[in-house]
Amino acid sequence: MPRPTPANDTAPHEVIEDRPYADTESVAALHALVMQSLDDDQAQETISIPLEGKSSIADYMVIASGRSSRQVATMAQKLAERVKQATGRSARIEGLPVADWVLIDAGDIIVHLFRPEVRSFYNLERMWGFTDAPVAGTA
Repeated sequence: MPRPTPANDTAPHEVIEDRPYADTESVAALHALVMQSLDDDQAQETISIPLEGKSSIADYMVIASGRSSRQVATMAQKLAERVKQATGRSARIEGLPVADWVLIDAGDIIVHLFRPEVRSFYNLERMWGFTDAPVAGTA
């Protein structure tokens, strides 16, 4: 099903397969928002893994660390609030009560926030074939 185009929208949008309401401009804006939010909240070792061609669940997976469970929880809550303000959509959050590993599903961007020890244990960067990324806890 093609993306509906408002009458005043004359700029062409490249529609992303499998997600007819996602266009490259909105994905780029959401990605920039996520990266800026994590930077503002002093996330450590933030990396972004492009998932195009690897998965249809999202366009990017962002992985970052916080120094403590409290910082991880706060970053997740602030990110969810900023996504809601910018897009009008609520981001889904899993793992907030313990906050060792919090997953934020912002639609086209999946964000994993970890405490450093937990990030090192699961090593998602390697699992997704992003071996150029530094291993958490070694920097």
